[in-house]
Amino acid sequence: MSLEQELTKIPDCSLSLDDDLTKYTTMRLASRGDVVEIRSIESLQKVLPTLKKYGRNYLVVGWGANQILPTICPEMIIHLDLPFDLQYLNEQKKEYELPASLGINHLTSHAIKFGLSGWEVFTGIPASLGGAIYMNAGTNLGEIGKLIKTVTLVNGDGVLRTETIGAQSFSYRRNYFVNPGDVIVGATVMHFGSDPAISQKIKDYLEYRKKSQPLATRNCGCVFKNPDRDLQAGRLIDLMGLKGLTLGGLRISPKHANFIENSGSSNWDQFETLVNIIKSNMNVFYGIEFELEVKIPYH
Repeated sequence: MSLEQELTKIPDCSLSLDDDLTKYTTMRLASRGDVVEIRSIESLQKVLPTLKKYGRNYLVVGWGANQILPTICPEMIIHLDLPFDLQYLNEQKKEYELPASLGINHLTSHAIKFGLSGWEVFTGIPASLGGAIYMNAGTNLGEIGKLIKTVTLVNGDGVLRTETIGAQSFSYRRNYFVNPGDVIVGATVMHFGSDPAISQKIKDYLEYRKKSQPLATRNCGCVFKNPDRDLQAGRLIDLMGLKGLTLGGLRISPKHANFIENSGSSNWDQFETLVNIIKSNMNVFYGIEFELEVKIPYH
């Protein structure tokens, strides 16, 4: 029996071979590969050991807001669509048990409705909860890591485990508990009580992001990590005069220089070339080695 035959026999999963992967990332770079859509944790617990049995590597893609896929992706793409009743968010709770595939936008709406203190930190982040936790996503208002109580994961052998989050679990755009092959499937998210001012704070920050970032274009969010909390990557790129630089269908955003926009059928190779131009200039002008925030396979 082949890998494909075994996967098609697993309940709650769907396999698509040589699929168009463009829709799986917000950057919309041209890419093709195999995808398995998974609709239950039990299904994932069967899929991962099956992939391991056949020596097939895999990548987890949520909203794909901070990921770039190669033109031909050799890994199996895993996309979670775990069950969740949105009515769960109709009432305020002390803490929330949530699936990794839930969009952060739903949590932001909930935070506005109930004024949840702490939840303003992920305002406007285009990500699934699992993706946001993986990279400790955040804004100028803070990071999501401080709101996470526990994280549930499935490892490559299909074993489910729960990590209790502590002070050393996260740093800037990084976690220290997801091992190679692990897939985040859920989390317990807390808050710091209700504050009527939070709702307006979130609305104001959403407006700020709309004005200062190219949210309406096809991009992957911030490409580079800030070299320092007080040293903004976008500002440094702007000072080098690189705003608006184009390569094929790609352009360094005139609105915010840490964003690269895709206006056409660009691919991974062109993106990497533009990234290397920026990194090279940064090294020459400032002697700073830029670190990527966006996840690029094989980089």
